[in-house]
Amino acid sequence: MATATRATAMLGKAGIAFETFEYDYDPGVDSIGEAAAAALGVDPACVFKTLMVMADGKPACAIAPSSGEVSLKRVAAALGVKAAAMMKPADAERISGYKIGGISPFGQTRRVPVVIDESALAHPAIYLNGGRRGLQVRLAGRDAIVVLGAKAAGIAA
Repeated sequence: MATATRATAMLGKAGIAFETFEYDYDPGVDSIGEAAAAALGVDPACVFKTLMVMADGKPACAIAPSSGEVSLKRVAAALGVKAAAMMKPADAERISGYKIGGISPFGQTRRVPVVIDESALAHPAIYLNGGRRGLQVRLAGRDAIVVLGAKAAGIAA
């Protein structure tokens, strides 16, 4: 299966060093990120999930370790808004251009503000969805922050 996606194209165009990893995606698991970590044999704290949120009614992206929960209050504070709520799945797919379970923060069809949990900086590399179900990209957390224009903040609960 080809690993070329809008996400990998964006990273390549930006000159970001990354590697791709494929695994058998199972939509029936409780945590897609933790299942990906198990399939890849890596620490779940290094596999980050991409969540699409509405921040004061506007779309945004929150990225946090798959092994934990995200505090929507902290996401709102990091984005400088009053409230944040999870986006409806159909809206997340429409705005990101990706299917649920395969939403990458890279190469979304619409550029939105991004906040990433500061723990991304504590690991030599993190894994993020590569733009389709069953595809992860590994890169330095700092590189992810730079290419996304993201803000690093403590958003994990």
